[in-house]
Amino acid sequence: MSTVLAYTSPAIGHLFPMTPLLLELRSRGHEVHLRTLSSRVATMRSLGLHAEPIDPAIEAVPMDDWRARGAVGALKSSVATFVARAAHDAPDLLSAVDAVAPDLLLVDINAWGASVAAEAWGGPWARFSPYTPALSSPGTPPYGPGLRPLGGLAGRLRDGIARPVFLGAAERAVRPRLNQLRADHDLAPVRGADEFFRSAPLMLVATAEPLEYPHPDWAPGVQMIGALAWEPAAEAPDWLTDVDGDLVLVATSSEYQRDEALVRAAVTGLADGPWTVVATMPAGLTDLGPLPGNVRVHEFVPHGILLERAAVAVTHGGMGVTQKALAHGVPVCVVPFGRDQLEVAARVVHAGAGARVRSARLTGSTLRTGVEQALGCRAGAARVAAGFDAAGGAARGAELLESLLPSTVT
Repeated sequence: MSTVLAYTSPAIGHLFPMTPLLLELRSRGHEVHLRTLSSRVATMRSLGLHAEPIDPAIEAVPMDDWRARGAVGALKSSVATFVARAAHDAPDLLSAVDAVAPDLLLVDINAWGASVAAEAWGGPWARFSPYTPALSSPGTPPYGPGLRPLGGLAGRLRDGIARPVFLGAAERAVRPRLNQLRADHDLAPVRGADEFFRSAPLMLVATAEPLEYPHPDWAPGVQMIGALAWEPAAEAPDWLTDVDGDLVLVATSSEYQRDEALVRAAVTGLADGPWTVVATMPAGLTDLGPLPGNVRVHEFVPHGILLERAAVAVTHGGMGVTQKALAHGVPVCVVPFGRDQLEVAARVVHAGAGARVRSARLTGSTLRTGVEQALGCRAGAARVAAGFDAAGGAARGAELLESLLPSTVT
């Protein structure tokens, strides 16, 4: 069988969705090597993967887009982070290639330098995206501001005007540095994001219709395989057995983005409601003062355990936790703060799987209203869950990756 080398950016929200795919490849007899966050190496090794940490210099480049103003500013900040990390993750991947001698590479979409190095390597490789990639597509709004699809001439005019506003500035800022990196690896320059992201023979996207908009032009190079939910095995906390009735899960980002306001709103807006509210703050706990009797705040509790009991999930719009909730058939109230979260929120509402509350208008009252609206969207959440299942998941992703391999190594 083949040797697969997978490479992730320093984000749990990218590693965890990739994990079911890696485990599926391993179950098919492939030898799977992984380069990822140093803090997760031991966990990945315990699963039978050959894991090593990425270059510490990559983790030392912070994601501080939360400091930027507006969607365009945040997008520029994210781009600057990926470019800065690229100077380290490109040689880091090549070093891993020398050590492992893989037959196939699987590279996280946010590891830009590693993607360039993979392309220059010349062997079969694929990108993995745990979120909707910023690809243009007929009938789809430009990526970034969370616009809803708008048909007809009005939609085409709006999208034609909006795309250069939201993506043009970021592309102009990054293109010279990205193309210099490509030139350093003897690769031709790219004209924009579409060309760069489509440079891989295959991109696997961990979502599916009806949460995602239709993209008939994506195939065959871009394939949606559904949500890939994974988290480390853990026992249910003792206090969960004492909880009667339904839960409301409130989840903030694992990469800090000043979204503790979401938990503050939940503490005030959902106090003394008919649910037990469990908030998780993996980027670090914040002092919230005295808590109501029906509210618990923890740095970490496995979301899967809570979602088995949840009536609704309140999320920051991170693709991982939002899709994990929907895969359980749990509707969501999304409060996007930035990054891809505006796009996630737009898709949740479009699919009838939940509600959106604007972070600029977030209060205890508006959050409670959003939760009550989301509670009426269970049918939409069930449709999304069925769509994820139909997309094939990790098994389908592994089949597509295997199709890239020469027959002599499959």
